[in-house]
Amino acid sequence: MDEADLIPLSALQHMLYCPRQCALIHVEQVWSENRFTAEGRILHDKADQPGVSRRRVVRTATAMPIRSTALGVSGVADVVELYERDRRIHPFPVEYKRGSPKAHRADEAQLCAQGIALEEMFGVEVPEGALFYGETRRRVAVVFDADLRRLTEQVAASARDMILAAEVPHAAYEAKRCRACSLLEMCAPRETADGGKVARWIERMIGE
Repeated sequence: MDEADLIPLSALQHMLYCPRQCALIHVEQVWSENRFTAEGRILHDKADQPGVSRRRVVRTATAMPIRSTALGVSGVADVVELYERDRRIHPFPVEYKRGSPKAHRADEAQLCAQGIALEEMFGVEVPEGALFYGETRRRVAVVFDADLRRLTEQVAASARDMILAAEVPHAAYEAKRCRACSLLEMCAPRETADGGKVARWIERMIGE
């Protein structure tokens, strides 16, 4: 796949959380920070410093660049633990997330994409990884089974098609999800969810 066609790995998490959020960030290049994104940024500070350390039998790489031509994504893995077995390096991705485990699978799909990328890069099977949540301060093991891999491949294809086509979906307001989104004000889902209201909302914003 051409390098220009690779999309950010983070787009998979955004796409599963909300396709419109994904498009606003990766098509319109819109970003805004709220309490939740600030907490996530602080949690990532240590992992965002590139480097490799060793402790006993494991080497730990932080802020490791990764890419998958199969998925068409590239990005940076927070932490990759590198274990040596049978004279080969076996990577184990660990993704840092604020909050606690969620009902949706957006975090798991993003981690699985990292696993698939590492399989391509190291030429070994990566059967699982872990999500570390800042609120619980615990790891949650994630097995990259067939269902999760299928979901990851599907969302990667959908996100790539949307981003390369520069499409921005209509808003769909869901109170819990939208209230937690840092782009709530810019997205204005309640005002623009109904296509017939878009023109009136734009006119009002211009007037203000």
